Amino acid sequence: MLSKAMLDILNKQTEKEAYASQLYLSMASWAEAKGLEGISEWFYAQSEEEREHMLKFVRYINERGGHATVPKVDLPPKDFPSVKAVFEASLEHEQMVTAAIGDIVALSLEQKDFTTNNWIQWFVTEQLEEESSVQGILDKLDLLGDGPLYHFDRDVMNMRGAEGEA
Repeated sequence: MLSKAMLDILNKQTEKEAYASQLYLSMASWAEAKGLEGISEWFYAQSEEEREHMLKFVRYINERGGHATVPKVDLPPKDFPSVKAVFEASLEHEQMVTAAIGDIVALSLEQKDFTTNNWIQWFVTEQLEEESSVQGILDKLDLLGDGPLYHFDRDVMNMRGAEGEA
C-alpha cells in the first residue's frame, strides 16, 4: 500500500511523463513541418516512449493499491527557434524529470518503501540514458556548427542509444 505522500508524488510524476510525451509530439510536429524527417522521427519515438513511461506509473500506482489519476496536460510550445534549441529544450526537460525521479527515490528511502525504491531504479537508469542521448546529439550539433543538417537529420535515429531505443 502506498502512503498518501507517495501516491501524490507518483501521480505528479505521471503528469510529468504525460507532458513529456506531448512536448516531444509537439517537437516532432515542428521538425516534420520543417522537412526534418529524421529529427521528427526521433521525437515521435521519444513521445511514444514517454507515453509508455506514463503508463508504467499508472499501472504501478494501481498495482500498489492506489488510484492513478489521468492527468490534465498543459499545452507545450509549438515553435522553436532552431534545431539546436529544440534539443536544448529536450535536455532541460529531461534534467527536470531526473530531479523529480530523484525526489521519488528520496521519499521512498525516507518512508522505507523499499518496493517503490526498487521499482523506481529502472527510471533512475533510464534518465541517465535519456540525458546522455540528448547531450550526445547536442555535442554533434556543436561539431556541426552552422553547417548543413542533411547528414545529421538522416543519421539522428542512430543516436537514440546503443540499443536504438533511448
